[in-house]
Formats: sequence, structure tokens, C-alpha cells
Amino acid sequence: MTVFEELKARGLIAQMTDEEAIRKMLETEKVTFYIGFDPTADSLHVGHFLQLVVMERLQKAGHRPIAVLGGGTTMIGDPTGKTDMRKMLTKEDIAANAAKFRSQMQRFIDFSEGQAIMVNNAEWILPLNYIDFLREIGVHFSVNRMLTAECFKARLEKGLTFIEFNYMLLQSYDFLHLNRAYGCSLQLGGDDQWSNIINGADLIRRVNGKKAEGMTFTLLTTSEGKKMGKTEKGAVWLDAEKTSPYEFYQYWRNVQDNDVIKCMKLLTFVPLEEIKEFEKLEGSALNSVKERLAYEITKMVHGDKEAICAQNAAKAMFGNGMDSEDMPQTEIPSGDFANGEISAIDLLIKCSLVPSKGEARRLIEQGGLLINNEKITNVMHTLNPADFPDGKAIIKKGKKTFHKVVLK
Repeated sequence: MTVFEELKARGLIAQMTDEEAIRKMLETEKVTFYIGFDPTADSLHVGHFLQLVVMERLQKAGHRPIAVLGGGTTMIGDPTGKTDMRKMLTKEDIAANAAKFRSQMQRFIDFSEGQAIMVNNAEWILPLNYIDFLREIGVHFSVNRMLTAECFKARLEKGLTFIEFNYMLLQSYDFLHLNRAYGCSLQLGGDDQWSNIINGADLIRRVNGKKAEGMTFTLLTTSEGKKMGKTEKGAVWLDAEKTSPYEFYQYWRNVQDNDVIKCMKLLTFVPLEEIKEFEKLEGSALNSVKERLAYEITKMVHGDKEAICAQNAAKAMFGNGMDSEDMPQTEIPSGDFANGEISAIDLLIKCSLVPSKGEARRLIEQGGLLINNEKITNVMHTLNPADFPDGKAIIKKGKKTFHKVVLK
């Protein structure tokens, strides 16, 4: 099976500018392709992970990836999928975030000589002369056509700023620059980037007189259409300091039955023949598949050792709720005890296990909270230091979330 056939069989491909041309390129040439990553945070997240897996697949098939760090485009902010303008970051923050992205990407992509390229588009975007840019690049864009793009539609209702309107031109210019500098002929990205990608390919045709292609990938969503990679604490990050390997493992271990096979196909290198056997399983038999999914993805992101530790900790806790050094934990200072007590609701908030006091009350009322294996049914329940044997307590939220509280 060719890499193109593999991408299709796994359900990764969403849209293509020219399917036959892209198939031929990937099957008969060594293609230089690129994906852009805007460093809007200090870590990559699960949404980026799918893109990194695709890059790794294509590199293993003999193609050359270019990872573009968006030091320049992040100065503008991509309006795609946003109802409000993104927060403006300083150059220093963007540079610091890009450095974090760089180190994380090296876990997945081989950047040794000739194998892959990593560049920062700040190198060619920040020195641009605005008038020259408008005359060379802006002249090829129709405002009427741009306004029909999906990436702008949501923003037009609430107000699209002029600075964001420039984002499509800059991303298109990235593709043109990479085509000129490295012979890059294929841009990849999430399906929400389709409008930006096709405009970049069109710009290359207009300015360089060359044919370039674009391909988008399935967005990582649940069977209900919700974007994956979000928890009550926020995004699921690839940085172990922001999302611990145990929490990362648990996120994938707890995916819905309807999503586990899809995630296995999109995000792992488990052979399709093996996944086909998993598709025959139902109900509780899928638990072993979820464990395999969680282990494979955690291993890719955090390494074998951390994946094994996370898996062992999860099995120990699901078996008897026992303490484990790999369990996520929160330290509570003695000052958090008002008059020697802390409410169960405040404890849940401090551990970031619920987003609000209302959510904490609902959890308790529905019988979903255990502390040291004791079910808490009173929303007014309080704890004192004596409720923390050896200075710690184990919280169980619902059936699958365990958290350790340690007194400082």
C-alpha cells in the first residue's frame, strides 16, 4: 500500500486540489511539502499532533517535510474558527513559544541533514515592505472572493479586523516563498485551512507560473462533531508540564466507544489489518482497544517509559483506587483551611476537577464524588487535616478520574 493509499484508507484526507496529481506526486517523486504551526501558546496540543503524525508518515515514505514556525503570521493572528480576534502576543512571547514548538517537533520528525527543514516565517515576513508586498502579492487577491472563504464567514458577523484580513495573503505568501526557496510544491493542513491553502496554490500559479497542490486532513472531532483535545482543565497539551503523561494517557483511555477506532486509524501507526480486527469488538471488549490507543499515543508523545508508567498507574487505580506516584496531584497549603476546614466544593475547584461551584454541586448531588473511597453526598461536606491520612487524600470523580491531594 502506498502512503497516499494509506492516508485515504485511514480516513485522513478531507480535500485535495487535484487528487490524481497529488497521488502521482506522492507515488513517483520525492515531494517537498509543508505544514505551518503558529506559536500562539507555549506548547503544541492534540490538534497539532495529528499534523505531526501525517508529517512523520510522509517522511518515512521518502518525502521531505518543511515545518514552518509562524513567527510572522502569529503577529497577525489566524481568524479561522474564531469568533473574536486572537490576543496580540509580543515578539518575545512568540519567539519563546516557537522555541518550545521546535523542541517538541523534533520528537516526531527527523531534522538531520537533508531529511527535513524547519524555518520561521518571521525571517521573510517581518522585513516585508508593505507597499511592495501589496504591489507584488495583494494585486492577485480578489476581496469579493476572499469574503466568501469559510475562514472569514464566522468573523464577518461580529466584525473582522483589517489586520486579520491580511492573514490569508501572508499564508499564501509563505507557500510562494517556500516554492521559490526549497521547491515546495504541496501544502498540508487541517480542513479549516482549505481557503488559505488553495489561495497559496493559486498565488504560485499566478506569480511563478508553476502548478502547486494542497491537501487538507480530517479535523480531530468526536462522533458528535465536537473538537477533540479539550478537558475541563483546557487543552490537552504535548508538554508534560502542562498535561502530565498520566492525564494524557487517561484522556485517550476515556474516549467514547464510537471514537476509539477512528482515533486508532488517524493517530497511530498500528497496522490497518490489526485495526480491522478491533472493529469487530463491542461494549466492554473495547476497553482493551482504548488501553492500546492510549498507550500508543502516549508512547509517541512521551516515550516508552512514561507510557508504561501511565498505563500501570491507570490499571492500579481502576483496580482498587490505590495511591500511585504517577497520579496527578495538587498541593494544598494549610492556609487554604478556613477555621481548620475546607469544603469539598472548594477542594474540587482548587484541583481544577470542575470549572465552577455549580458543576461541583451537581457532581456531588449525582453521587459522582468519592474521597478516600467514601461517597460524598452532602454539598456542604467539609474536610479537616485529619481527613488526609499521611498528609494526602485520593479524590475519585465519576468512574474514571483520580486525583491526589497533598497537604503542604
